[in-house]
Amino acid sequence: MPSVPLWAHLVALAVLLLISAFFSVAETAMMAINRLRLRHLVRQGNVAARRTQALLDRTDRLLSVILIGNNLGNTAATSLVAALSIYDLGAQQWGLAAATVVIAFLILVFSEITPKIIGATYPEPIALASSFVLRPILWLATPAVWFVNLFVQVILRVLRIAHSQGSMEAQRLTPEELRTLVLEGSSFIPVKHRSMLLNVFDLEALSVDDVMTPRASIEGIDLDQPFEAILEQLTTCYHNKLPVFENDISRVVGILHVRKLLPLLAEGRPEVEAMRQLLVDPYWIPTGTSLLQQLQMFQENRQRLGLVVDEYGDLLGLVTVDDIVEEIVGEFTTQAPGTSASSLRWGSDGQVIVDGTATLRQLNRRLALALPLDGPKTLNGLLLERLEQIPDGPCCLQLPGCNVEVVQIHDQAVRSVRLIRVSAIPGQTEGR
Repeated sequence: MPSVPLWAHLVALAVLLLISAFFSVAETAMMAINRLRLRHLVRQGNVAARRTQALLDRTDRLLSVILIGNNLGNTAATSLVAALSIYDLGAQQWGLAAATVVIAFLILVFSEITPKIIGATYPEPIALASSFVLRPILWLATPAVWFVNLFVQVILRVLRIAHSQGSMEAQRLTPEELRTLVLEGSSFIPVKHRSMLLNVFDLEALSVDDVMTPRASIEGIDLDQPFEAILEQLTTCYHNKLPVFENDISRVVGILHVRKLLPLLAEGRPEVEAMRQLLVDPYWIPTGTSLLQQLQMFQENRQRLGLVVDEYGDLLGLVTVDDIVEEIVGEFTTQAPGTSASSLRWGSDGQVIVDGTATLRQLNRRLALALPLDGPKTLNGLLLERLEQIPDGPCCLQLPGCNVEVVQIHDQAVRSVRLIRVSAIPGQTEGR
């Protein structure tokens, strides 16, 4: 000791603290780095990212070499301070206690807390930079790492703890976690794009019943009506494909592609039998089919329109590819005048007239309401559920965010409703 000057001891102590600090900041940065971002950098060919990924693929070895280096630095620094204390103050208990307090403070501040905060704040650049140093150290310390891991593996087996060599294999994101990533990345994703991504996640939770055109609103061709009426209907229809039925909409005999009828119309007045030759078989969809599954089925079967039926084979509604796509990108198709959802907006007096067949999801989206979606799909169904009977005249009730006035009733169904916007009141209950 006497042959070594004090300044040399202090320099050695600073170097040991810096070595410990390096391993501390590297450990925190490696564990805190965004693994998805790291994979992206690897795909882009970033060399440092590949090196970092290789280290993280063997987390057991990486942590072993980091902790070995960190503890060796801390132990050496503690021994050095203890030796200096004994040399300068003798084997005094108070001197050793003071030296212990001093070195503990130095290690905590300069080798543990501060480096780890820095590593957690800037994990990516620090992890990529430290990989240049950690990889050769890991290669040189392979025997020591192997020896230490022998005991670690024995302890893990005794505790019956399964250990995966690849740290990335266990990291799988659920749809809910992906949704959270999209929401948290709002500053990087345009609003429209974020909305589309979130809507894609909803397709699995929604079914064809949520977006289908109800049976009562399906526009179709009745072959039992006069042919002049059929021609007039074809001239004024707003759809390219129409269901064709006999007498009742439940008895669908086929789907007519209106454009295929144009050559026959140009040649003269076609007969009903000639029209029958143009029909294609209906595409049936079981009720409750998820929108994501149905979109895939439309693609596989090369269909664009399907008829939804229940377990008894009764027709419930009609759904098209456009209905599903609009759930992702928003409304874009051309519809008959007065039927577009864009007409659903509050008037200057806070009121709006809506059709009873309007879906609750559409009303919530267009009018910023919070109508329940776990039961009936349409406003008519919700009103009948709340009233527990078919109203025989105009009546009123309260729903979340609005008052409802039944305006018109026809064929045992609510046909027209006036919604009056009100402020949400906690604990509000419906009344008649």
